[in-house]
Amino acid sequence: MGKNRKGAVMEKRKKRKCLMSEQDPPANEPDLKKQKAEGEEEEEEEGVETNQELTPEEKRTLERKLKKERKKAQKKLLREAGIVSQKEEVKKPTGSELALEYLTSWSENPEAWKFQKTRQTWLLLHMYDQDKVPDEYFSILLRYLEGLQGSARTVTVQKAEALMKEYDAPGTEDPGSLEKRERIRIVLQLLS
Repeated sequence: MGKNRKGAVMEKRKKRKCLMSEQDPPANEPDLKKQKAEGEEEEEEEGVETNQELTPEEKRTLERKLKKERKKAQKKLLREAGIVSQKEEVKKPTGSELALEYLTSWSENPEAWKFQKTRQTWLLLHMYDQDKVPDEYFSILLRYLEGLQGSARTVTVQKAEALMKEYDAPGTEDPGSLEKRERIRIVLQLLS
């Protein structure tokens, strides 16, 4: 039954096209727009009737298609008007921002805080870098490290010891390494 209606709609479209091609386009432009609008209204009315026979999934797909067509038409109108639509670029927070926010949440609101492995890993990898973990956050990080358990704790201690040996080796006098060396020493004292 849906196919019969579809066939009828197609026939109406063909008739309209024939009528449009026979008529003089420049003289009847407003009439053509009216005919198109009326034809769309008829199709919508028929579409409402067919919606009653469609399954919920078919309704959703039809709604998506219609939404897509409306959006496409809207973009076309904007393009014709000379307005270029620009997509809003949402700035995603960096790993450093997320990790520091995670740390702040742990210290300020422990009830709402939730463990996140990726944030902890980032903090453990970058905790010696003063640029990535500023001093104000480092004190919070030290309190966080007190509760560190399991393999994360042992691996952190092993890495800190290895880094300390590396910085203590002769010929590694770097002005930035003094701050790193101090942080490593503090972490080793805390976890050992």
